[in-house]
Formats: sequence, structure tokens, C-alpha cells
Amino acid sequence: MKVVVKRLNIEFRQGLKEFWTEFQLPWSQQHENIITLVGYCDERKEDIIVYEYAKRGSLDQYIRCENTNYTLTWPERLKIVVDIARGLDHLHNHLQNNQVIIHGDIKSSNILLDHRWIAKISDLGLSKLTFSDFEDTRAVISLPVGRHIIVEMEQEYGLVTQKTDVYSFGMVLFEVLCGRLSYIKDKDGIMLTEKLAKEHYSKDQLDRIIDPAIRGQMSPNSLRKYSAIAYKCLHVREQRPRMDVVKRELEETLNIEVRNF
Repeated sequence: MKVVVKRLNIEFRQGLKEFWTEFQLPWSQQHENIITLVGYCDERKEDIIVYEYAKRGSLDQYIRCENTNYTLTWPERLKIVVDIARGLDHLHNHLQNNQVIIHGDIKSSNILLDHRWIAKISDLGLSKLTFSDFEDTRAVISLPVGRHIIVEMEQEYGLVTQKTDVYSFGMVLFEVLCGRLSYIKDKDGIMLTEKLAKEHYSKDQLDRIIDPAIRGQMSPNSLRKYSAIAYKCLHVREQRPRMDVVKRELEETLNIEVRNF
């Protein structure tokens, strides 16, 4: 089988904490939408993790169409975000023994696509395993200097909850809708930020920033439902929906689009 090998820099040993985190998580609880750990090595000063190979690469390449000539259709984008939501819902709500995993670094570059275009959450090096219920789940994540992470305003001193993942996923939803990567200025000078997304939604002006490649493919109902749940994900922490709610709303959005196809 084809695999991806991640090898820690032997000289500098940077990322050692993230390395240990990735293979100490409860990998026995596999899910179709979470990258599969094939194996690892920690012998003779070699720290290596082996993952399944995702042939299509990362989602961010298709959002900005960099290094690829393929443009995702609206139904394909919906299927991908549903996959991501299912993976996150599994980490938050469906592990054994009341365990919860907070990913802590949800962004389009950490979403991989396999040969069937199935989306898989990867890079769990910043994740935290906790043993609490839903809204009470809290953990401290130390953010590496210089690493681009989609961070909510409420996050202070690295304190995160499951709602942190919901916020980051909300920004990914707007990236997928707009064909822009968040907090990176595009060719037209526009930068997709939380403020920009929320302002255009509240003023009913999303059409101004929606990816032109998919405007003619969307039914009004699916766009309305999709944008509403994406907007709610960016609310203040206490008002954000749980991941199982986000998943259900996106699955219904996909069903709307499939029925209209």
C-alpha cells in the first residue's frame, strides 16, 4: 500500500511533543473521515509516523486552485464538508469511555482527500484528549510560534473547548463557499476574515464573495441552509452549535442539493 511517512528532524527535534501526541491518541477508534495511522517508529533516535496516503492532497489546494486545474463543484464541496463534520463529530461525541478529542488546528490544509474524494481530518499533533461531557470539555493547547492557525477571539492562554473546533470549521465552511483561504489576501485584494464573512451574511450580500465557479450550481435552499450554519459557527463560544448539530445541518443541505440535481 502507498503511505505517507512523517520523520522528525533528528538535529533540531522540533515538533517532538506533537509527534508523541499524534500516535498516543485512541487510534483504535478508527473513522472513515480521520486519517489512518499505519504505524510508527521511536527507536535509535528515529521518530517516524506512517499514515495512509491521500491521493488528492489537501483541501486548500482546491479552494485556491493552486497546483491543480480541477475545480470542485458545489455538490462535491458539500460532500467534503459533510465528511469533515462527521469526523469532528466522531472526535467530539462518539469515542469510548466518555473520551473527547479536541483537534485544535482545523483548517483546509489539514483536510486530506483520498482517491474517492473522501475527506479525512489529519495532523492531530495539537489535539487534546479529555474525559468530560460536551460543553464542560476544556483543555490547554500551546500554539507553536509561526504556525498559521485559525483562532477564535475568546481563546486566551491556549484554553480551548470543542467549540474552538466548531469556530475553525466555520471558517473552513466560508473558505469552501467563497473559494478563498482565510486571512490570506487574494488577487483581488480581498481577505476572507470572520468579520468579512459575518458582515456579508448579515447584510444578505454573500453573492459578492461567493466563488464565481459555483454560483450557477447552487439551489437557493441549499445556499440558505449552508450559510446559516456556517454563520452560527462563528458566533461567540456560548452561542455556537455543537458539532453534531452542525453535521446534521450540513447533511440536510447535501440532501437538498442531491434532490435538486
